[in-house]
Amino acid sequence: MRAINLASGSSGNLTYIETEQTRILVDDGVSCKETENRLALLKVAGADIDAVIVTHEHVDHIRGLDVFCKKHNVPIYAHHEVWATMSDKLARVPQHCRKSFDGTFQLKDLTVQPVEVSHDVKCFGYSFLEGDKKISILTDLGCTNDNIFNCVKESALVFLEANHDVAMLKNNPRYPLATKMRILGRHGHLSNEASAQFAKDLIESGTRQLVLCHLSQENNSPQLAFSYISNFLAEHGLIEGESFKIDVALTHPTTLFRIK
Repeated sequence: MRAINLASGSSGNLTYIETEQTRILVDDGVSCKETENRLALLKVAGADIDAVIVTHEHVDHIRGLDVFCKKHNVPIYAHHEVWATMSDKLARVPQHCRKSFDGTFQLKDLTVQPVEVSHDVKCFGYSFLEGDKKISILTDLGCTNDNIFNCVKESALVFLEANHDVAMLKNNPRYPLATKMRILGRHGHLSNEASAQFAKDLIESGTRQLVLCHLSQENNSPQLAFSYISNFLAEHGLIEGESFKIDVALTHPTTLFRIK
């Protein structure tokens, strides 16, 4: 398996995953042209994509989806309750490209396991399996729980939200109180602190690569998220660079990971 985050954050989210037989995108929150340009860095064309898997309806996750899908005739998979509120936002997507699921499903050699996460709209994280290889994506969630952990545990690679530093968010004069409360709430986004605790559980379950995702440009930074989480883990005897590694996803393409 190969996986790479091609865009991350409130300006757009896009992740590419491939197996021997299957090539998918998770979300498409940048323009169709930008999606094609970023895939071209991998020598992948838009027409090569077998499916786009959608987490939820927010524009930073579906911005380029209708144009990309219509141009390349790519099926879009989303939970039926996500389609219920997203359908009008993707009015140009042909009916035959609208695929619903209500549980685990198969795309060629790739098994897709959805798990509902706590956000202010219906939203899902995913685990992707090819044989004994497993990659998971968890962004846009205000809290974690045992059900989420049980879905993604033992993943070799996890793309995990680390949206904000709590103190930076609380002290940000540009954010109204209602916005701060939404982000900090159980239906908002994971803080560095919450992400660190979940990262500990993941590493102890066997995860060897974490990618911190969906960082706020105003209330976090790549350096702060990395140092906070790696320091927290070190306090629990888990040393970054020894049995596991941490990367940070940015607004542009970052590391291409190979899971053997």
